Amino acid sequence: MTEVAFLLNGTPVRISGESPVRTLLDWLREARGLKGTKEGCNEGDCGACTVMVTDRDGAKAMNACILFLPQLQGKAVRTVEGISGPGGALHPVQQAMIDHHGSQCGFCTPGFITSMAAAHAQGRTDHDDVLSGNLCRCTGYAPIIRAATAAEGTPVPDWIAADADFILAEISSGGEGEARGGQTAPLRPQSTDELAALYEATPGATLIAGATDVGLWVTKQLRNLSPVIFLNGIPELQKIEQTAETIRIGATATVEALRQAMAGPHPSFAELLRRYASLPVRNSATIGGNVANGSPIGDGPPALIALGATLHLRRGDSRRDLPLEEFFLDYRKQDRQPGEFVEALTIPAAAPALRCYKISKRFDQDISAVCGCFNLTVTNGQITAARIAFGGMAGIPKRAAQTEAALLGQSWSEATIRAAMQAMAQDFQPLSDMRASADYRLTTAQNLLLRYFHDLNGSPVSVLEVAP
Repeated sequence: MTEVAFLLNGTPVRISGESPVRTLLDWLREARGLKGTKEGCNEGDCGACTVMVTDRDGAKAMNACILFLPQLQGKAVRTVEGISGPGGALHPVQQAMIDHHGSQCGFCTPGFITSMAAAHAQGRTDHDDVLSGNLCRCTGYAPIIRAATAAEGTPVPDWIAADADFILAEISSGGEGEARGGQTAPLRPQSTDELAALYEATPGATLIAGATDVGLWVTKQLRNLSPVIFLNGIPELQKIEQTAETIRIGATATVEALRQAMAGPHPSFAELLRRYASLPVRNSATIGGNVANGSPIGDGPPALIALGATLHLRRGDSRRDLPLEEFFLDYRKQDRQPGEFVEALTIPAAAPALRCYKISKRFDQDISAVCGCFNLTVTNGQITAARIAFGGMAGIPKRAAQTEAALLGQSWSEATIRAAMQAMAQDFQPLSDMRASADYRLTTAQNLLLRYFHDLNGSPVSVLEVAP
């Protein structure tokens, strides 16, 4: 493949001749002998493989098991072996883990250390969120949280801070290199124009942005993805731009960047995104990938549909826009032509009545059984507009059209809501699976509409708010 260069534990490295879909985890352990980074689930769930990746946006914890080598171009990577400093000097989080007895077997500890070090570099103190992607198998979380708390406010070590100064120019602006092991060298466009030309000419290529889903095609399904096009070198696709009326979200904006951007204008959407997988996954996953994936249980589309999002698609020099709900045609089938890609989404800058509710067996890092998002407009006591969308209720993310119709023109009252709840059965005939039964899903969706009514009327409705 074309050459990839990055900083590894403070030392520049250059890699060539590797498969473009070789994971960082495999390369670290097999090519570099860095065995502190562990393989647990190999799908980004357990956190044993967590590494710290620093780029222009700062330090982030990421899952090495689903990071491909070309995604690291020009960045700084630290494994647990590089968290300590010259001469074995301990990082503050390492010392705190010792002092507070936060480690036993050590299998999960390297991932905790790197997640804690990345958060420490950012000055974050929301330790429950920071560590939601790391599973402790021995001590439980109490001593680990105590250790993270004890390290708050201590200086960032010089050797960690130095990574922020490492910005490496792109070595290649794309193009094909030699093939190796049945793989074609990756394409790395540097602009949307270049991407459009490449993808139109190679419509069978696999687009790779965050790889939090595509990575599993390699680690679990052992698929040959050649040829591949990496999108991480296109800054314009990562932008989130707000005006007085709209917010335009680039397709490769990460879910974590979007969460932070939504905290002001759409706090309920931001809170939904806080429960999207875990922080290391959110640091890699992109909102465009979440949409283009077409999953019926993706958490992004219900909120975006409820907001009335417009999807911007591009193929070559041609662009087209469509309401997001029209993009999803059937299970895993979208209105996207060969060589066409998601370029951006646009949503309103304000939607004060938007509320998003995620129902899952675990609060953190779980897939939704039902995700419901509601956005009603009430004028002079009457419902004048309604957008309601669900994930997990059909083969696609879908609006509740009959329920919306039952609400429009009616008074804003519990009686109206309870009557409209019955229309849910006309909108959805959900399936039963390992996450929930069909009856549970339908009943829950109906009750979420009632929850929305009480939420907008000021009653506490979250399990985090309700007290006995």
